[in-house]
Amino acid sequence: MCERKPALPTTFCPIGLRMHSRLLITLLCAGAVALACGSFTRNDASNATASTVRHSSKHTKADTVKVNGNFAVKIEPHALRFALNLTNASKKHVELSFPNGQQYDFSVIDSSGREVYRWGRGRMFTQSVQNKLIDGGKTMSIDEVAETTLPHGKYVAVATLRSSNYPMEQRSAFELR
Repeated sequence: MCERKPALPTTFCPIGLRMHSRLLITLLCAGAVALACGSFTRNDASNATASTVRHSSKHTKADTVKVNGNFAVKIEPHALRFALNLTNASKKHVELSFPNGQQYDFSVIDSSGREVYRWGRGRMFTQSVQNKLIDGGKTMSIDEVAETTLPHGKYVAVATLRSSNYPMEQRSAFELR
């Protein structure tokens, strides 16, 4: 490619060849990054409202994995305590997959249907895929405290598991007096 010509004291290499190789290297690096990142699509099933989510493999019905959810709200002075318990009802371990660092969220809806609190609002989460294991027969507990003062009235707390393969939403009604 580059050759030494006897008439020129330095190595002669056409500028176009150097620019093409730089462009080629840049495109190859960009392609490698794009391939490594892949494309992740968001599963629309994350809006499911069932309290029990079933995931069955393609083999037999004996391979059915069941994750049960239990959600409770405890009212404290100037705070709400959320507790979401996820129980693997099968003998096999369950791997929960999350598209990013936000694995769950809690919100509070007033009697008119307006959202008055969301745990994840204003928080920053990693943009990397996360996985959590729940062994067979075991329970994973998620506890958070909302430091908030709400006026007296009836509310519904909503717990959302943001898993791409076992999405879940639980609701719990409560009243502040």
